[in-house]
Amino acid sequence: MKRITTFSTFALLTMLSFASCKKDNDTIPPASDELVPLSIEFDNIVGGQNLQLNTGSYKNAAGEFFSVNILQYFISNISLKKADGTVYTIPQDSSYFLIRESDPATRFAKVKVPEGEYTSLTFVLGVDSLRHTMDLSQRKGVLDPAGGMEDGMYWGWTMGYIFFKLEGTSPSAPVDPAGIRKFRYHIGGYGSPSFNNIKTITIDLNAGGIAKARKGREANIHLMVDISKFFTGTETISIEQWPMVMLHEYSIKMADNYASMFRHDHTEN
Repeated sequence: MKRITTFSTFALLTMLSFASCKKDNDTIPPASDELVPLSIEFDNIVGGQNLQLNTGSYKNAAGEFFSVNILQYFISNISLKKADGTVYTIPQDSSYFLIRESDPATRFAKVKVPEGEYTSLTFVLGVDSLRHTMDLSQRKGVLDPAGGMEDGMYWGWTMGYIFFKLEGTSPSAPVDPAGIRKFRYHIGGYGSPSFNNIKTITIDLNAGGIAKARKGREANIHLMVDISKFFTGTETISIEQWPMVMLHEYSIKMADNYASMFRHDHTEN
């Protein structure tokens, strides 16, 4: 009887041990962080007024009146930071956006991030030098020069992308052959310490509300983009003095100004 009991105990322990090993071996490793949707809204204004193409009339820091016909700019290389310092960088292939005032759908940069609470946002105004030189197969969507660049944001193989385009009319601009007083600012340029208009912009979200990214909801970081700041900052820009700037050293001063156009208004969670 004792022998049978001993054997039964041994068999039971063996079975439990086998079951334990099997359970350990069958454990599925934890899944990676699930990505959830988040959007960044670029709401273009001029001072305290909504930007209205063609019809709005505004006054810059030099005291000149102007109207805007075209406003377009590239946003890229987006990353978000949590309070603990953790940074999530959006994969580059999903991190290029062309904001066009003429197309309301483009005012939202829609990305995906791990769930969590984010306290700051960083992005680039422009297109980084690495992407400029990549093969066409890696420059698709808004960056595809072969697509015709109907938005006119590409100069060509040698000079690359236009980061920021602002065009309009002003009584302070000279009369062109068609009898129209136009101003044109096409700002780009990269790859040189003395001529690099790529700007990295970091915005603290605490005052206006942190972004709470979670499943089933799409947090929206609402940014105001004040075009009046393009005309003032490190340099007060006069349309009369500078009615057209493209590949010119003065574009550096304009780029320094446009880096200050962005502020966080609020977050919709």
